[in-house]
Amino acid sequence: MSLRQLLLRLSGGQRRCPRSHDTISWRGRSSRSPAHWNQVVSEAEKIVGYPASFMSLRCLLSDELSNIAMQVRKLVGTQHPLLSTARGLVHDSRHNLQLRGLVVLLISKAAGPSAGNSPSQNYDMVSGIYSCQRSLAEITELIHTALIVHRGIVNLSELNSSDGPLKDMQFGNKIAILSGDFLLANACNGLALLQNTKVSELLASALMDLVQGVYQENSASSAKEPSTTDDIGISTWKEQTFLSHCALLAKSCQAAMELAQHDAAVQGMAFQYGKHMAMSHKIHSDLQPFIKDKTSDSKTFNLNSAPVVLHQEFLGRDVWIKQIGEAQEKGRLDYTKLRETIKAGKGVTSAIDLCRYHGNKALEALESFPPSEARSALENIVFAVTRFS
Repeated sequence: MSLRQLLLRLSGGQRRCPRSHDTISWRGRSSRSPAHWNQVVSEAEKIVGYPASFMSLRCLLSDELSNIAMQVRKLVGTQHPLLSTARGLVHDSRHNLQLRGLVVLLISKAAGPSAGNSPSQNYDMVSGIYSCQRSLAEITELIHTALIVHRGIVNLSELNSSDGPLKDMQFGNKIAILSGDFLLANACNGLALLQNTKVSELLASALMDLVQGVYQENSASSAKEPSTTDDIGISTWKEQTFLSHCALLAKSCQAAMELAQHDAAVQGMAFQYGKHMAMSHKIHSDLQPFIKDKTSDSKTFNLNSAPVVLHQEFLGRDVWIKQIGEAQEKGRLDYTKLRETIKAGKGVTSAIDLCRYHGNKALEALESFPPSEARSALENIVFAVTRFS
């Protein structure tokens, strides 16, 4: 049985705000822009020559990992996060696990070859994209997917009896570590084959940022049942979010320009697009529990997400802690009640404004690239991410 077949089988199994944000002018989605996320991704994939889902899944679904997949099957019946990770790798079409690689390919095509320069090696160009840039997109996806797999490691000291036998949960952790390390090793090997020191430095620093960002996130949510958020403020939240969610895409976009030997100005604009688009995408994700018509699918939400941090800034720390206390029931936090309290405040609308602010910054960065279908696709991704109606 191939890994893809196994994953498909598993998936069918069981189970106060800164003033600069007060008045934000939003460019709005053009009438010709695709309205839905899946349509945006589908049209963008056609532009770069083939579906972006080929990239990370080509490695993940290879015969080399089929043995690991057979081991993952032993976790069926437990609550180990690696199972939901496996399902997500096949079925996560809404948030598209290959988004980062797709953006790298699109911005590579939007920039085109640099005037008078070409990559030091004789790379082939297909659909306006150098083969080294395609390799970079795949490397970016491998790093991102490795991080997702590694996030599936559970704290054994916080397990409940309903999570599954301790032996199985320990086994799941080992598989998550080995699988993530396997993907990172493949990414490092591909990076070495590019033979570009600056690109290696950029991706290595992005990986360092990821580790630092995730460490900070885990430190902030170390308690099993959090009773309050950290008093970090939106500025600190954005710094942490850049590390854990934006640095990889921003630096990969810059690296793609370096591979085509574009100058520092073009590289800087590519970095800005990746940074602000990723930030907008993260805020959009944070907003989902508060703007969905049906919230029953998400009983909990991150107490350090953008709407909550902004809500806390508006209220002040003391009032926020009081609201947390009022939402406690028998020592546990009533997320449904707290969600309604937050929705009644200004945090959600401010987070929407902030999402669109970063979307505008991403669009501004694209203005330095010549008009093309690839640039339009990058714009449509921003429009889709910042669309809330």
